Amino acid sequence: MSSTTTILAASADLPEPVAPGWQLVVAALTGIAVIVIAITVAKVHPFLALVGGGATVGIVAGESIPTVLDSFTTGFGSTAAGVGILIALGAMFAKLLADSGGADEIVDTIVGHASPRMLPWAMALVGAIIGLPMFFEIGLVLLMPVIYLVARRSGLGLIPIGIPALAGLSAMHGFVPPHPGPLVAIDALGADLGLTLALGVGVAIPTIIVSGPLFATVAGKWVTVEAPHTFDVDPDDGPTTKRPSFAVTMFSVLLPVVLMLGKALAEIFISDEDQLLRRVLDILGTPLIALLIAVVVAMFTLGRGSGMDRETISKCTGAALPAIAGILLIVSAGGGFKQVLVDTGIGTLLADWATGANVPILVLAWVLAALIRLATGSATVATITASSLMLGLVDGLSSGEVSLVVLAIGAGSVFLSHVNDAGFWLVKEYFGMTVGQTFKTWSMMETLLSVSGLVVVLALGLVI
Repeated sequence: MSSTTTILAASADLPEPVAPGWQLVVAALTGIAVIVIAITVAKVHPFLALVGGGATVGIVAGESIPTVLDSFTTGFGSTAAGVGILIALGAMFAKLLADSGGADEIVDTIVGHASPRMLPWAMALVGAIIGLPMFFEIGLVLLMPVIYLVARRSGLGLIPIGIPALAGLSAMHGFVPPHPGPLVAIDALGADLGLTLALGVGVAIPTIIVSGPLFATVAGKWVTVEAPHTFDVDPDDGPTTKRPSFAVTMFSVLLPVVLMLGKALAEIFISDEDQLLRRVLDILGTPLIALLIAVVVAMFTLGRGSGMDRETISKCTGAALPAIAGILLIVSAGGGFKQVLVDTGIGTLLADWATGANVPILVLAWVLAALIRLATGSATVATITASSLMLGLVDGLSSGEVSLVVLAIGAGSVFLSHVNDAGFWLVKEYFGMTVGQTFKTWSMMETLLSVSGLVVVLALGLVI
C-alpha cells in the first residue's frame, strides 16, 4: 500500500448514520470538545471525561438516553474483556521484573559494557528493552536512578544520557503491544497482534535512533542539566538480594514477544491451518496465552530466581493490580466512547467522505491522533478516539495495511507532549528543568519521534 493509497468505502456491516451528516459531525466535534475541556480545563479524570463525551455524542446525534447507555456499556464491557486482562498480565510481569532486580541487571549489564561515547546508544537500548513490558511512567521511575548515576559518572550530563532512554521508553509505549494504546487500536480495528508487534518493533528501531542518541547530541548543546546526587551511592552498598542473570532476564522479557511473533510467522509461512505446528503456534501466540505463560515463567525465572518465596511472589503480582485500575477504567471507557461513535454511524459517514476526498489513510490516521493528543495531552485518549474515527476506513485493507494504520495512529498519539500532558511534568521534575528547557528537550524529542515514526510507516506502506 503506497502513501497515496486512498481510503476505501465503509463496510456494509457498519451501522447506517442515525442523523444527517452535519448533525453527526457536530455530535462528534462536541463530544471530543467535552473530553478536551473536561481534561484540560476542568481537570476532570479522563474516565469521567470519556463517559461524558460518549453521552454527548449520542444525545447530540439524536439518540435516546437508553440507547446511548446501551452502546456505551456494550463498548465498555467488550474492551475490558478484550484488553483489560492483557494489561493486568503485563503489569504483573513488569512488577516481577522490577522487584526481582531483573530490570537492574539489564541496565547494569548493558551500560557496564558501553564506552562513554556509546553510552547514549546503550541507554536507548536499555529504555527500549525496559519499555517492552513496562508502562512509560513505571519505566521512567525505574530508570531515573540509573540515568542520574550514569550521567554523573560519565560527566555527560542528564540530557545526552536521559533523552535516549526516554525515546526508547516512549517508542515502545506508542508502537508496541502489550501497551494499552496499541492494544486498543489493534482491538478496535481488528489488526493482527503478532504482525503489528513485528512491524511495531521495526518502526520503533529507526525512530528511537533518530529521536534518541542522534537528537540527544543536539539537545545536549541546547540545554545543560547536571544530575543530582540523589542516587550517587557506592555500588557496593546496593541491595543484597540475589538477582536473576542477564540471560535469564532477557529470556523472560522476550518470551511473550517471541511467542506472538511465532504465531504471526506461522500464519505467513504455513498455509495449512490444520498443520500441527501451525495449530500449536496459533495457541501459544494468542496474546492472552503468551502473556499468561510469560507471567508464570517469570514467577520462577525472576521471582524464585531472585530468592523470593511463594508468599512474596504472590504479594508482588497482587501489588501490580491497584496501580493499573485507573488505566483499565480509561481504556474501557474509551471503548464505550468508541461504540457510541460506531453506533451513530459517524464512522460510516467519515469513510464515505474520505473516499470522495481521496485522503491517504495513513496520513489521516496520524493527523487525527496528533490533533487529539495536542488537545487532550493523553496518548491513550488520542489512540482510542482516532481508532474510533478510523473504524469505517479500514474495510478491505490487508492485514499488513491495517497494522500500519494502527502504527500511524501510534505515531500521532505521541506528538508534541506539552503542558496538558502528565508526562511533561514528570520529566520536567525528574530532570530539574524549566518549562522552556522541557519544551526544547522532551517535547522536541516526542515530536521528532512522532514525525519520524510516520515517515517509517509511510515507507513500509510502499511495500506492504
